[in-house]
Amino acid sequence: MLPNHNLPYQKTLTALVILVALMAIIATSAGIFSDEGGGPYPYTSIRGNVVTIYGKGLYKDMSAEVAPQGIAQDYITLFLAVPLLLFSLLLARKGSLRGRYLLAGTLGYFLVTYLFYTAMGMYNSLFIGYVILLGLSFYAFLITLLSFEVHQLPTAFSPSTPLKATGGFLILNSVAIGLLWLSVVLPPLLNGTIVPVQVEHYTTLIVQGFDLGLLLPAGFITAVLFIRKKQLGYLLCPVYFVFLSILMTALTAKVVAMALLGYSVIPVIFIIPTFNVITIICTITILKHLNTSVSIYSGSASWADQTVKL
Repeated sequence: MLPNHNLPYQKTLTALVILVALMAIIATSAGIFSDEGGGPYPYTSIRGNVVTIYGKGLYKDMSAEVAPQGIAQDYITLFLAVPLLLFSLLLARKGSLRGRYLLAGTLGYFLVTYLFYTAMGMYNSLFIGYVILLGLSFYAFLITLLSFEVHQLPTAFSPSTPLKATGGFLILNSVAIGLLWLSVVLPPLLNGTIVPVQVEHYTTLIVQGFDLGLLLPAGFITAVLFIRKKQLGYLLCPVYFVFLSILMTALTAKVVAMALLGYSVIPVIFIIPTFNVITIICTITILKHLNTSVSIYSGSASWADQTVKL
């Protein structure tokens, strides 16, 4: 019998990824196709603000502005992220390092998406499903990251890899989004109203909080490490770019959905798609600069002296 040169913990990771895909298909389909309910109605929040509630489907208790954005993201998750997840798993199982980066980044997207759905979305019948997706994607993401032999990754990239250009853009993106969110949070603190109108009838600003506290600093730090040619940067920055490419595509879909509903989306209708395209270009560029092959030793006897194909 030939030795196994594929992913470590391959069976476990494959099972986790397939479960993520199946659960995501169920969750997104429910979000997209459910339509029961009487439709929009006004609701006065605990703060005295009148919020229009969506009133239909799985997201019926969310605001009329946020619910369509969730549905738009469900489309991206179902028709882009799920196929990419399964495709990247197939590549990774065949020994592709590009596939492994794609897998890690796509799992990162599922992890962040269902972290937000669990924490932000109004409680609905799929809460347990979101919790399961959060757990499955977290452990699959962790296993995938640990499958890389970090100290050998710098040799996997071509010397001509545009570290400064791609890393610089990621820094710009992190700073720009950070300033955008601070423009939402700080003015109410300064004028004494405290609570931004964007809170609507929710408990707090979940997206802005997680972005400012976790995701944007992560992007900034990984970009700096990548530019400085640090081993950890070679691991995390390509993964972050894959994750960000899918997330920015979802954000673009959200903006388009709001535009179709008649909301004012200028200037974000120009800014978000532009950042989205640049992010995808950076991701493709980085992955194309991987060498044709790199020998990776995991420290595990089951796949020592492994040659990972690209």
